[in-house]
Amino acid sequence: MSWRPQYRSSKFRHVYGKAATKENCFDGVPITRGVQDNNFCAVNPRFLAVVTECAGGGAFLVLSVHHTGKVDPHHPRVSGHRGNVLDVKWNPFDDYCIASCSEDATVKVWEIPPHGLLKNMTVALKELQGHSRRVGLIEWHPTAKNILFSTAYDYKVMIWNLDCPEQVIKNPVRTISHHTDVVLSMSFNVDASLMATTCKDRKIRLLEPRSGTLLQEANCKTHKASKVLILDNVNKLLTSGTSRWNDRQIALWDLDDLSVPLLEENLDGSSGFLFPFYDPDTHMLYLAGKGDGNIRYYEISSEKPYIHYLTEYRSNLPQKGMGVMPKRGLDVSSCEVFRFYKLVTIKALIEPLSMIVPRRSESYQEDIYPMTAGNKAALTADEWLTGIDRGPVLMSLKPGHPTGESDGECEKDQAYIRDRLIAKNGGKTDSNGVAGNGGTTVSNGQDFLLCSPPKTENELRVKFYKQQDEIRRLVDLLHQRDVRIKQLELEINNMKNSQQNSLEHF
Repeated sequence: MSWRPQYRSSKFRHVYGKAATKENCFDGVPITRGVQDNNFCAVNPRFLAVVTECAGGGAFLVLSVHHTGKVDPHHPRVSGHRGNVLDVKWNPFDDYCIASCSEDATVKVWEIPPHGLLKNMTVALKELQGHSRRVGLIEWHPTAKNILFSTAYDYKVMIWNLDCPEQVIKNPVRTISHHTDVVLSMSFNVDASLMATTCKDRKIRLLEPRSGTLLQEANCKTHKASKVLILDNVNKLLTSGTSRWNDRQIALWDLDDLSVPLLEENLDGSSGFLFPFYDPDTHMLYLAGKGDGNIRYYEISSEKPYIHYLTEYRSNLPQKGMGVMPKRGLDVSSCEVFRFYKLVTIKALIEPLSMIVPRRSESYQEDIYPMTAGNKAALTADEWLTGIDRGPVLMSLKPGHPTGESDGECEKDQAYIRDRLIAKNGGKTDSNGVAGNGGTTVSNGQDFLLCSPPKTENELRVKFYKQQDEIRRLVDLLHQRDVRIKQLELEINNMKNSQQNSLEHF
């Protein structure tokens, strides 16, 4: 009897990475040269935000995820910070709301217009002033609306309630002061009743964030942890970092007992940082190396040996940071289960990378797309602060099911388009308050102001792209008019100067 290798049966064993074509990448992006071990990038189904190099303060770009290709070097930016921006994160329940933190010791919350940026944005929706040194990390609460966590080089973790009416908030609702050095990462379980942190003092801490109570503390003697993830559905905690011999290493811990790691696995001797990403729907763990182009991926189980190696995606384009698309933004028709946005500094490039399960059938694959966390908050900030914990509001990714987009977002799009059409028609409206002369109908014949969903996914996609194209057309038209006005102003000034010089000559 011949020997045969034993493979673990898994539907994700053949997952492979597929990089986007050049025309579907973002080219010419001046990615920050900062040395902070952050992702420098955040993505949602509408926008991509990336921290950029900027003179005289900190700034980041906000681009439409569909507006790929060459990026205009003069593209408007969010530039209200006085120091370098260190981290950006989209609000999980509002695709137009993004938070940023900076070396200027502030956290700012911005509201991005539905059409994107037409000019530099310098005035924030909220400004959080509480830290005494530069703020390195921010995280949104995974289920409660308008709760934001921040940590800075003052060794403190602060919790903010953005429902406060003031634009400038100086007092956090909670300050956690258990750390004796800089906090390197934060992670939450599914309802944020637990928070795990790694710190430069080589300790892993498990806390109850609402009260700030320290539940457990692990002193890592053989493993220097940098990043931490709570793997809630298998009751484990994962850290990535280095061994005592400076090999890149991951460690797995029992969430109920952090005294000794369940396992430590050395990966290689590279000096680059490891970014861990976990997908609880597929139980897949991705490890992306900073400074190289490789991404290892594994499947996590609750029984030994816990971590099962699947394969590795290799690329000669090294990544400086990684953004991750939420599950509701994936292309289920191509069996895409994860999507990265790689920041490639050497080419000023952002490259989308899809992780795909190979399937012959083109129909929706129920087994790889369970119900997943949507963009509806499970509770308000006040409810969470009073002691209520609640898991995420789940949604289906099946085409034809509600996407979870709120009516308010649709109305926000409608209001902007209505305002622009009215402005385009010189402020004229018909008896219904709509832009005159057929202002509701655009060049492609679609009614812009109606928000009733089409019957099929293809119709929805076609309508969405048509609307995006029309918005871009209107934005380009406005930009062309602005340029023409500036040209005319310069010509008028030149004529005035020449006339004045002629009179002086005579």
